[in-house]
Amino acid sequence: MQKTESRRDSIFAVSSSEFQVSSFKFQVSSFEFQVPSFKFQVSSFKFQVSSFKFRVSSFKFRVSSFKFQISNKGGQMDFEKSEQPIVLIVDDESPNLSVLSDYLKQSGVKPLIAEDGEEGLSQAEYAQPDIILLDIMMAGIDGFETCRRLKKNPATKDIPVIFMTALSDTSAKIRGFRLGAVDYITKPFQHEEVLVRIRTHLTLCQQEKKLLELNADLTKTNAAKDKFFSIIAHDLKGALSVLIAGCELLSGSVRDFDRNKIENFSKEIIASAKNTLRLLENLFDWARSQSGSMAFEPEFIELKRLAERNIQIFQGNANCKKIELSLSMKPDTYVYADRNMTNAIIRNLISNAIKFTRRGGEVSISAHSPPVSVWDEETEMADFVEVAVSDTGIGISEENIPKLLKIDNKYMEMGTEDEKGTGLGLILCKEFVEKNNGKIWIESELGKGTTFWFVLPASPSDI
Repeated sequence: MQKTESRRDSIFAVSSSEFQVSSFKFQVSSFEFQVPSFKFQVSSFKFQVSSFKFRVSSFKFRVSSFKFQISNKGGQMDFEKSEQPIVLIVDDESPNLSVLSDYLKQSGVKPLIAEDGEEGLSQAEYAQPDIILLDIMMAGIDGFETCRRLKKNPATKDIPVIFMTALSDTSAKIRGFRLGAVDYITKPFQHEEVLVRIRTHLTLCQQEKKLLELNADLTKTNAAKDKFFSIIAHDLKGALSVLIAGCELLSGSVRDFDRNKIENFSKEIIASAKNTLRLLENLFDWARSQSGSMAFEPEFIELKRLAERNIQIFQGNANCKKIELSLSMKPDTYVYADRNMTNAIIRNLISNAIKFTRRGGEVSISAHSPPVSVWDEETEMADFVEVAVSDTGIGISEENIPKLLKIDNKYMEMGTEDEKGTGLGLILCKEFVEKNNGKIWIESELGKGTTFWFVLPASPSDI
């Protein structure tokens, strides 16, 4: 069950109130409230106040927006008050306040009123309006000083300020802009003009916030990719260095080595070359997925055939470590997904399982059929095929599991026979599973093994 609450846009105020109770008694002898799966019962309850006095000299409670939501698999209740832009008007002339406030209300804007600079500062910090209309010529602190304090306060410095003034000289306008105002409205003003200016600056403010958010996301993403590319470059250089060194050693010593030694060296060079090729294949797939150049063509795929072809590819690796590869999947197990991406997911998970399983261990691939129902917040109940790639390998610690599927975390561990890897294959698995509207997760126990689970849609309606 999920509960969310948010508040925006209402004000309740009491200027002065006093509540007094000399004697009060509330008693329930028996009360019962019952729902088929819930029961609430009070046998006896007594509440008594002999004397009570409560006084409020000033109280204000403000809610900008309120949303209450309860959702679960069975249904959803949703109550939400529509948001309105909030405009704080700071002006010590009551007729101006009243007329402009009424017009803004009729135009779908929520006005707040402050009759001097000090009250305006207080309300701005408390209410966090979307924009402030600020008069310059006011008793007490004027509009310029009010604006200066608004821009000095971290809580209000980003709220756009539009000055309202009868001053028409350029020096006053320049002073206002230097203090941080975004616009001027000259009195007497037209209400339509005020509304247009408010909406224009609200739009600009919203666009600026979106750009800042996008820029922050882009900066974070680029930093993660830069870090990731440095890891890939290092590992690719290392793999090629080993390959070249092996070839040079074999070439320079071929007359000194016997047939068995040459054969062993050749096998090591071939294994290194295959590992480098897999790294390049994954890097190429990942680059295409990031650039959007990888075609996404979902279709019905028989999982068993796809898994069998991948098992054949890795059977040699498994035999070298005396690992038993097994498949438990019905022939009629279908998913609706992109074939190349699904193949890459299965290929990388099998390769990873063999790498971290000791000699004599087991790696199994299985799928649940018929499809299982998976709860999804957006699609609600949907049918997916659940696939598991399990091994009896070294396992992963609980704190390291979250690192495996994140591009900005460098988590690398050598295989049980010093096989190297970059973790790129698992990152690809996550991206490809999610691209096909699926989910992937990991269960593991140190020293006992790991299971990678993923689900893919069983039909077009679920993608």
